[in-house]
Amino acid sequence: MTKTLKVSGFLRPGAIVEFLQDNEAHLAWVLEEAQGKLRLLTRTKREVKLPATRLLPWSGPEYSGQATREEIGHRLDDIEARRREIMAGVNAVELWDMAQGEVEHAPAEWFAQLLWTDPGVDEIAALGRALLAAKAHFKFQPPEFEIHPADKVEARLVREQEDKDREAVASAGHAVFAALWARIKSGQPALAPHLLLREAEGLDPEVEARLRAMLLAQVAKRTSGGPGGEYDALNKLWENLKKPLPDAPHLALQLAQAWGVLPPHHNALLDEVGYAWGDGWAADFAEEIAAQKERFAALAKAAPLDPTPYVSIDAATTRDIDDAFFVAPATLPDGQPGYRCCVTLARPGVSWDFGSPLDREVFFRATSLYLPEGSGHMMPEELGTGLYSLTANGPKPALVAEFLLSERAEIIETTPRLAWVKIARNITYTDAQAAIETDNGAGSDPQISLAMKLARELFARRLERGAVVIEKPEPQVSLEGWPQTGGGEPRVCIETRAASPDAELLVSEFMILANCGVAVWARENGVPLLHRTQDIALPKEATGVFSDPVDIYRVVKLLAPPALECQPRKHAALACEAYATLTSPIRRYVDFLNMAQVQSFLETGAPRLDRAGLEAIIPHLSARIQEVGQVQRFRPRYWKLAYLSQHKREPFPAVVVEDAGPYPTLSLPELQITVRVPRAMLGDRVQPGMRFDVFFGRIDPLCNELKVLEAREAE
Repeated sequence: MTKTLKVSGFLRPGAIVEFLQDNEAHLAWVLEEAQGKLRLLTRTKREVKLPATRLLPWSGPEYSGQATREEIGHRLDDIEARRREIMAGVNAVELWDMAQGEVEHAPAEWFAQLLWTDPGVDEIAALGRALLAAKAHFKFQPPEFEIHPADKVEARLVREQEDKDREAVASAGHAVFAALWARIKSGQPALAPHLLLREAEGLDPEVEARLRAMLLAQVAKRTSGGPGGEYDALNKLWENLKKPLPDAPHLALQLAQAWGVLPPHHNALLDEVGYAWGDGWAADFAEEIAAQKERFAALAKAAPLDPTPYVSIDAATTRDIDDAFFVAPATLPDGQPGYRCCVTLARPGVSWDFGSPLDREVFFRATSLYLPEGSGHMMPEELGTGLYSLTANGPKPALVAEFLLSERAEIIETTPRLAWVKIARNITYTDAQAAIETDNGAGSDPQISLAMKLARELFARRLERGAVVIEKPEPQVSLEGWPQTGGGEPRVCIETRAASPDAELLVSEFMILANCGVAVWARENGVPLLHRTQDIALPKEATGVFSDPVDIYRVVKLLAPPALECQPRKHAALACEAYATLTSPIRRYVDFLNMAQVQSFLETGAPRLDRAGLEAIIPHLSARIQEVGQVQRFRPRYWKLAYLSQHKREPFPAVVVEDAGPYPTLSLPELQITVRVPRAMLGDRVQPGMRFDVFFGRIDPLCNELKVLEAREAE
């Protein structure tokens, strides 16, 4: 027998109540009430004990307390169905529109009266459930509902949508990543970009895009920051999705490659440091580049041309040519014979806008990269390999570091000057070497012959001052079938680069002359520069020319890495009293800054930045150079390990360079890498200089793992 509907008041056995659990309203039958504590029976036939304060602020109808449990179950099912049906017709957002601005909070009965003339407990309870579900618009503060203002509602709706998106991505991601890892472990090839993973079929495009973006963010190690904290959200999602997967290094990269999001052998180091590969990045600065070219053309048209026939020597593949030279006999002030040597350097600062967006991007790039898969230039190629490159195709702005030297190549006078030059010849190392060997003092190429004579004197003087010169093979890594187009594995080739020792010595000595000579000139004239310093004392046995792997390993351990600072100190290994690089201004930002300092001083009598201004730049620039330098250091090693992996069963010649400890160190001169080998594998007689043929076992280029499987003493 149904009694009068009750919304509140004293609860007796047989009353219908609702309570919140797990953010949902649950229907129950009151079995017993004693001192504010209730024993309830739910629709699932489970008894629960609750204080009356846990109940939602509506109750009823009431039935006889003598009903059987089967009857109670039927009653509860009927009421639940009725309330669900009513709730389906309640639009909580419309109620919020009607209530907003009228009241700040109200009970469920008040809202019910907006919809029905005489609402009963089922209507009130159904409406209350609808308001509980509309968390973006209402907040339940028993016994009433607080009505959120419009701005809070908008913010909550955005968060709710983000939560739903994350849930959808997480749900799909678990299945997709598990399938991708299964492919990796079974050795299946990576999916082509146009092929679908079966587990990803029917995936919402936005969910798929978010999963891919999350992998790319992890590959680049962007785990915080970003607009709206997007990277933070992606990182939290990644932490959730990777839990069921093994704790494998480079997991995100492996998944991305297996899915076809990234190609095999993708250079993740570039992503980690944010270095844009290729020249596409320059498109964002097209207007600034065009403006530079206009200023360049106007300056070139008005400037007088230096008639000196400068010559450059570079590799055959070099396009960013930043130095050339001219050497002539000279008479010194004391009447003795000597040399006039002009080292001509590219001058990109002639039309540069420091502090501009392009300048900030070039600062961020810090240096050009030269990798087996290609080159990444610090400057836009239109400028670095075009406009400012010292090619023999037109007038070029230059800093000419002119030196007057004695017959023993001792600097008598340093005179830097600004000029527009026309390069007479761009020749390769191979051509220059051939000219030197053919000439043999005969004068067939007097410019190269005289330059070589001076270079040998410069080299001899540095050795007398205690220079350290390392001569070692230079492995040249090339890739056949790169970039990959048909899905095949690229073939890694390593050959020792054909040496042009005389030509390389000529260029090297002239660059050291320019960097050292201008650094000393700048110190004497109060021009602050960024100096490379190595202010250490070297023992006599650590100076000279070294070509044996054992000697090289021993000497290199004594050399401290150069520091970047404004104080002009000595560079021990180069045997220079001061050393500031400015010979590669279109390849290295340090050189570019130093070039701008000298240019400004010669033009105006004052450097562009004072010492304090330069010192403020050093921490940021040094850190950035170190970051980008990691790519240049580790990427060629990656390909060397890939080469070893492709020749796994072949022996490689190695020499012991250090025998200390349980793992002696072996050098592979042909590859210029070192490995550590268990002493037991080499025998008790192992000592520096012993030669072995080594065979490799586990090789993982991605994880930089290289383990020697066997070492046989060479015959």
